[in-house]
Amino acid sequence: MPARALFHTAPRCVEIRELPTPRPAAGEVLVSTLFSGISSGTERLVYRGEVPQDLTLDDTIDALGGAFRYPFAYGYACVGQVEDSGQAVFAFQPHQDIFAARASDLIALPAINPASATLFPLVETALQVTLDAGTGYRDQVIVLGAGVLGLLTALLLQRSGQRPLLAEPQVWRRVLASSLGVTAAAPEELVKEEVPLVIDASGNPDAPAMALNMLAHEGTLLVASWFGTKPVTLPLGGAFHRRRLTIRSSQVSTVPATLSATWTRTRRRLEAVELLPELPLAELCTHVFAFNKAAEAFHAVDAGTPGLMHAVLDYQRRAIGDV
Repeated sequence: MPARALFHTAPRCVEIRELPTPRPAAGEVLVSTLFSGISSGTERLVYRGEVPQDLTLDDTIDALGGAFRYPFAYGYACVGQVEDSGQAVFAFQPHQDIFAARASDLIALPAINPASATLFPLVETALQVTLDAGTGYRDQVIVLGAGVLGLLTALLLQRSGQRPLLAEPQVWRRVLASSLGVTAAAPEELVKEEVPLVIDASGNPDAPAMALNMLAHEGTLLVASWFGTKPVTLPLGGAFHRRRLTIRSSQVSTVPATLSATWTRTRRRLEAVELLPELPLAELCTHVFAFNKAAEAFHAVDAGTPGLMHAVLDYQRRAIGDV
């Protein structure tokens, strides 16, 4: 049987195409996909065509070769079963119903709902953001954006002894954050705060400018958002200059040199796996769509459907449904 894979064919256009039947090479295994997750940050930019077409898909993921030139397959959150053993695994793989992968690249999963396990990349990213934050015990930290990344980051900051405060304009997201034990407020209520660290996980190009006003003297803005081709304007005049503010980026593809003595990508990945059953991932995995309804799923993510935190494609179902 041929494989079926999702391709981006133009801005806001996706379609499922058939590919030759995967045939594992030496050291590879065949994996049948159960669920794959759609990132509401990076993949929404990709879906909209808001990424440079000459940018490589991802130099750190073997399954993502080439550039963002149509048509291309993209995605990095597949959960499936190894055909020979039935082992539940996670793979950094585009949306595809069956694929061959090196056994060494697969991540064995603990006993966890497979749909929730598609959030593994965001758990690992939130862990890296938390490591990059490097704040002190009981420090107040403002996190901009109560999407999945912002909320997971706030939860991990709490676990490491910080006092996170989520800045989120949408009421329903603030309610969800509160139900999970994280304090949230409207951004306009926090513009006069003076904290040592603000983390931008909003994806909003206007957020970094607002964040600078929330920082104390010599404070740091840590940018976890990827804005793609959207321009970001920053007021770097007197206040920024005189208060000695710092702007840094956080990105999960690498481990920064300052952490390399104690952290590696392998350690970070193992720690993220252990976090999966400890975090409220089921509450964040809000919408499930059949794989053959992928176009509807991407449209819902693009539109910012109220109540949608994380959308999942189900390869076992024939009809659309929400959970």
